[in-house]
Amino acid sequence: MMSQHETGSRPEPTPGGSDLGRRVALRRQQLGLTREQVAARAGAAPGYLQYVEEGCAVSDIGFLLSLADALETSVAELVGGTGELPAGLGKAGRHPELRELSEDDCREKLSTHGVGRVAVTVAGTLAIFPVNYTVAGDLVAYRTAPEAGPAAAAGHEAALEVDHIDEAFSQGWSVLVVGPAHLVTDAAESRALEESAYTAPWAGGGREQWIAIRPARITGRRIRVQGAHGSFPGGSASRPDGDRLR
Repeated sequence: MMSQHETGSRPEPTPGGSDLGRRVALRRQQLGLTREQVAARAGAAPGYLQYVEEGCAVSDIGFLLSLADALETSVAELVGGTGELPAGLGKAGRHPELRELSEDDCREKLSTHGVGRVAVTVAGTLAIFPVNYTVAGDLVAYRTAPEAGPAAAAGHEAALEVDHIDEAFSQGWSVLVVGPAHLVTDAAESRALEESAYTAPWAGGGREQWIAIRPARITGRRIRVQGAHGSFPGGSASRPDGDRLR
């Protein structure tokens, strides 16, 4: 008898969806894959994968293993088992390859939104704060409150670092943006940043003041492990099946 995930038949939905579904959808989008591509890798029907993303918590461990492999991650990451742990607890992979990223690669990694860490000087002391950032044209910007630490970057040189860590395979990348930061006061510039923003600040609390960094330098590095998912000869970001990682 064929399983639900093979036939695409749908169980009763979980009200409001599930955390698993949101993590699956986010990871799929990070890889730049369609539902059809992930479903084919996992041996599932696209309709079933859609239901997993939008409404259903999965209890079939066999399917979870296949889905994690298709998404180049681990079951623990998909179900949130590592949510309270700092990144980097995995052991180093065998034969890691460390390489510099070009500026184009760095800009592609930055994409248009995400979470990064901004380094600023507050009351004469260096401090680092996590922020939701967005990219609009040549600017990398984040919202904060006037009295909050990240606002201290305005009028000074600031550094913003963004990374992605793949615990399952002990590989990842980091991008560093350095440049002068300014308080956004122009209405048109502020409107453009609002339109490009993927989400409101996770911290909430009326953070409506935009701080923008105009990059003077963008650098990055990537660690890859030979034989791990996403690691192919030549250092290309493309997969043998023609899919492009984004």
